[in-house]
Amino acid sequence: MIDLDRQRRGDSVHVLFITKEIDNEPHGILRISAALKEAGHETDMVVATEEDPVEAALRVKPDVVAYSVYTGTQRYYLEVNQRIRDQLDVFSIMGGPHPTFFSEIIEEEGVDGICIGEGEYATVDLMHALEKGDSFEGIPNWHIKANGRIHRNPLRPLVTDLDELPFPDRELLYKAHPLSGQRKLKPFITGRGCPYNCSFCFNEAYSQLYGGKGRRTRRRSVDNVIRELKEVRERYPLAFVLFLDDTFIINKKWLQELAGRYKDEVGLPFWCQVRPNLVTDERAALFKDMGCVSVSFGLETANDELRYEVLNRHVTREQILKACRVLREHGIKYSTNNMLGLPTGGLATDLETLDLNIECRADYVNVFLYQPYPKTKLGEMALREGLMTGTFDDLSGSVTDDTVIKFSSKMETRQIENLQKLLSVTAEFPFLKALVVRLIKLPPNALFWLTYKGWKGYAISRRIYPVTMTLKEWFSALLQFMRIKTQ
Repeated sequence: MIDLDRQRRGDSVHVLFITKEIDNEPHGILRISAALKEAGHETDMVVATEEDPVEAALRVKPDVVAYSVYTGTQRYYLEVNQRIRDQLDVFSIMGGPHPTFFSEIIEEEGVDGICIGEGEYATVDLMHALEKGDSFEGIPNWHIKANGRIHRNPLRPLVTDLDELPFPDRELLYKAHPLSGQRKLKPFITGRGCPYNCSFCFNEAYSQLYGGKGRRTRRRSVDNVIRELKEVRERYPLAFVLFLDDTFIINKKWLQELAGRYKDEVGLPFWCQVRPNLVTDERAALFKDMGCVSVSFGLETANDELRYEVLNRHVTREQILKACRVLREHGIKYSTNNMLGLPTGGLATDLETLDLNIECRADYVNVFLYQPYPKTKLGEMALREGLMTGTFDDLSGSVTDDTVIKFSSKMETRQIENLQKLLSVTAEFPFLKALVVRLIKLPPNALFWLTYKGWKGYAISRRIYPVTMTLKEWFSALLQFMRIKTQ
């Protein structure tokens, strides 16, 4: 446990955030770090691909070690945490989607606290209590071990005014992972929450968790977003903006206000996520005038029954094809997001998804293997009905390596896993389909994985995020891209 006597002397608390690897910038961690620094505390970060977390902890000697955990990585973080605690006297906390929806992790040895839901103010409150030597077992949003028992506290209301929160502490990340700072593409998040209830997503469960404690969807003001964009551009390399919001396209009035200022005050090309049924000529024209180069949207599966009944995603085939046509007419590149290996589906329905993507003529086809996450309707159904192997604790965290969903035979499972690697390039070159249908019967191999990674790297860098890079920048990005296999 943390040395509370030392904290009573009024020293600030030093928090070390530990993350396994960097794919996208971890804005949850970065916002919590910014809030902690604003409140007078110290923060550091270590990325395991850059430095061994245990060695970093011994070097930094933090008071608190913190982990943002998604399902599939929990065993890794628990093991790292135990190794650190074997050598250091630290207070260990976890947050993120896995502790939020799988709160039993507080019962694991070496975990002192887990944060449920939004973490900025909750973490500041905990660090203040540790700093002052005050009681901390009753802080909202925390499940805490204290006085020989676990205290499970209720949630505080959602943050209503997102403008109150400080901008993400990007310096924390860029110090620990210099390549992220050097990248000319940088992500931004303009809101929180999603109004849709897709069965594979956490949004509905998150909304139920916070029932009666605030609006489900919230948006930062246009002024706040513009200020962050300008600040990042002034301090770091920035040539292309990534808006990561699930619902960036949904608020027409907000989009119109942003468009009027973004073009004049920022003027950088950007990518965002859209929803096919919300893509109209008017919105596409607005995006194009702002500087939108590319968008992505969820196709998920071509099979109507799977899309409507299993995924609870009420987007029609006609709306998907119309969105593609509208985007092409306005000169906006687009990629589709797809899931193979869905429960109650199989190879036949996944080949339907290939055919629809061929018809869509997307500039890139993003393909993942479905992962059944806890507290999502589809994940719970897969576990309850025996459609998956093992439990949620057995998930690897990868959406490309293999599937845990059960199919009619090992051969069908192999074909689905192989098709995930080859579907995108086949959608681009449809004449390959007959050959690919035969190739996917082969054992998994490095050639399939290299085909997947190689085509993805080319299509995204040349079509979806077309940013000019030096040879050194390109080579560094390539090494990082090939190293991360969970994307």
